[in-house]
Amino acid sequence: MNWEDAIPSIAIAEAARATEPAMDSDQFTAVYQRSAKPLWAYLARASGDPSLADDLMQESYVRFLCAGFPGDGEVASRMYLFRIASNLLRDHWRRPRTLPIEDLPPNRSAAPDTSAQTDSRLTLDPALAKLRPRDRQLLWLAHAENYSHREIAQITGLAVTSIRLLLFRARRQMAHLLKD
Repeated sequence: MNWEDAIPSIAIAEAARATEPAMDSDQFTAVYQRSAKPLWAYLARASGDPSLADDLMQESYVRFLCAGFPGDGEVASRMYLFRIASNLLRDHWRRPRTLPIEDLPPNRSAAPDTSAQTDSRLTLDPALAKLRPRDRQLLWLAHAENYSHREIAQITGLAVTSIRLLLFRARRQMAHLLKD
């Protein structure tokens, strides 16, 4: 997928006018190709809504371009993107809700399932839907993206000591839900 197809030309023009880009299109394409799938998966799982994940992912890349991130390496770029996405997700949660996550139909995932994925989704999806959004977010960053507590703290803007406690509570709540 070409990154120009994912971001409307208006947003690209605005990003170009807002600041001189710190990376050229080839560099951005490389960052996009390596980070798009994990970023979308994080947003979809944390929000519980694939269409919202699409919107937030697009906005994350637009803001990434507008910020003129100097590109201190791929790891820093990826963490910066996850931080932008987390902030956008938090802003979304702060707005009044129009449809609770519990009212969403099950299995709205856009990705095709293999039989192993289907089995785990049948077990995990109902439990994840019952968790608070922040708990889903923290569990995803820790276990799906394999970020350390320090990296999760940087992405979410929380203290490292808070991450340890919140992850402990989220894991305990998830274990309780899976037993039921």
